[in-house]
Amino acid sequence: MSMPATQDASVPPQAEPRANLPAVYRRLGAPALREALKKMHLIRLFEEGAEQQYMRGLIHGTMHLSIGQEASAVGICMPLTDADYITSTHRGHGHCIAKGADVGRMFAEFFGKETGYCHGRGGSMHIADVAKGNLGANGIVGGGIPIAVGAALTAKRQKTDRVVISFFGDGANNEGAFHEALNIASVWKLPVVFVCENNRYGMSTSTERSTAVKNVADRAAAYAMPGVIVDGNNFAEVAEASFQAVERARRGEGPTLIESKTYRIRGHSRSDRNRYRTKEEIEEWRGRDPIVAFEADLLALGLLTRADADAVRTEAEKDIEAAVAFASDSPAPTTADLTKFVYAN
Repeated sequence: MSMPATQDASVPPQAEPRANLPAVYRRLGAPALREALKKMHLIRLFEEGAEQQYMRGLIHGTMHLSIGQEASAVGICMPLTDADYITSTHRGHGHCIAKGADVGRMFAEFFGKETGYCHGRGGSMHIADVAKGNLGANGIVGGGIPIAVGAALTAKRQKTDRVVISFFGDGANNEGAFHEALNIASVWKLPVVFVCENNRYGMSTSTERSTAVKNVADRAAAYAMPGVIVDGNNFAEVAEASFQAVERARRGEGPTLIESKTYRIRGHSRSDRNRYRTKEEIEEWRGRDPIVAFEADLLALGLLTRADADAVRTEAEKDIEAAVAFASDSPAPTTADLTKFVYAN
């Protein structure tokens, strides 16, 4: 097969013709796609590492893992810059890493160390990194949605081209804050994208039992905004929808509601005994692993070699190993500093 006369320099020579690549892959290019794969590995390895440290007694409290949802977090954040904002959820580790958080500082926060993002005061559910545009995870269901609308109002009033992404779970779509926020964002045409990561269960309650409409995205019509449904385990679908919504918001055309249909392989939290779903269901979704699917896609399209793929995972493993060591070696807060970094100056 002859190659086209003009070949994207970001695509390796062994790649398929450009016409066979998803549009979002052509837009991003091979280096960005490689980095996206690494971030997905980082999210998975970070959460597996956190789970191990928890079992060893080095992390206290609880945590909410997003293992199985990595394509959703990374794909949504692909169009964003450090100047753009996100608000996250109690299941927010993936969002933080997708937006550029340092995994060493994240582990330090988990370990309650001074080098953590919140100096060890916030823990798993409250990681924030304003320098990277992460306005913070939130332990309140739906709590980040109105905050995102406020940030979007600020961006519009200041006439910047910033866009805000608001991540939330399916359980939040029945909160009053969801409806109030979508309504006012549409009325004022704010540059915000609402992203519902629908993993089918709000705690142990199925969306089929809790939500009147079949799809969360169906609710967009009530607020005169586009409602888009994507396979949350398909990186290309998620990223393409995010680019369209973010660009629409930057043009001043208002918000979009994206429903990313995905699944959490682990329970709601560390205390979840998983009695509300079957092993067969979990295994079925395990077979739709978004990292495996994304890597296979890049390999099949010639955007990545097997050696490249192995190197990406090795890099991520080394980063996680170094992050745990950094957190372990970091100093703990002293009792004399108990009230520092708790209140705003």
